[in-house]
Amino acid sequence: MVAAAPGPVSVFVADTHGELIAAATMDGAAPDTRLNAQRKAYTAARSDARSTRELADKVRDDAVERASFDPFFTFFLGGVAVFEGDVRIGAVGVSGLPGEVDERLALDAIERSAGI
Repeated sequence: MVAAAPGPVSVFVADTHGELIAAATMDGAAPDTRLNAQRKAYTAARSDARSTRELADKVRDDAVERASFDPFFTFFLGGVAVFEGDVRIGAVGVSGLPGEVDERLALDAIERSAGI
């Protein structure tokens, strides 16, 4: 993923509990991208949504619902759950570029690792 990124990013990989498995921060990535990538991976791993995008869409019109979530959850794009069949096995969070780019990098990395 780092080689494919068009700019400096931080990447966090989490297990199903949202706990860190691996992380990388490219030279030039802003320091806050590490926490953002971690929160994106955590959210995608622990929520019932397949991505931070899906979760944000689900609660967009319900402020009470958004306020009731785990305070470490984020709705920024770039967090994507990883599945083996129908079983969630973890998640990837990417931060440092526009959300759509972060999300695409995570999706591409997951697809490449699965051999899709």
